Amino acid sequence: MVITIVVMHHVPIDDYVLDVLLPDLVGHDRTPAAFLVYIVLWAQLFRAEEQSVAASLQQLAERTGLSKSAVQAAIRILKRRGLIKITKARRTAVPQYELVRHWVRRRARNLAAV
Repeated sequence: MVITIVVMHHVPIDDYVLDVLLPDLVGHDRTPAAFLVYIVLWAQLFRAEEQSVAASLQQLAERTGLSKSAVQAAIRILKRRGLIKITKARRTAVPQYELVRHWVRRRARNLAAV
């Protein structure tokens, strides 16, 4: 008899992402792909417990189920909106993505003012 144990990990997501970012990207900007890419990057960063994570367009396309061009467009939107930072060691290197969570700093400032 073989016993298989499945371990499920839960990725916590800030309320702001679900309450503000979701309707803003999907509803207002009409870019659900940008929200999907953001969530995939969020999960990768949480699991890696790192500040930034390397991912190619192909890897993001596979993880989101989107085409590479849709991922590329989503990344442009996220960068333009100031929601991600992208760095590369060299021009042809795999990009490093970092999430910019401006609402965390804003919340900390508001709590400090009280």
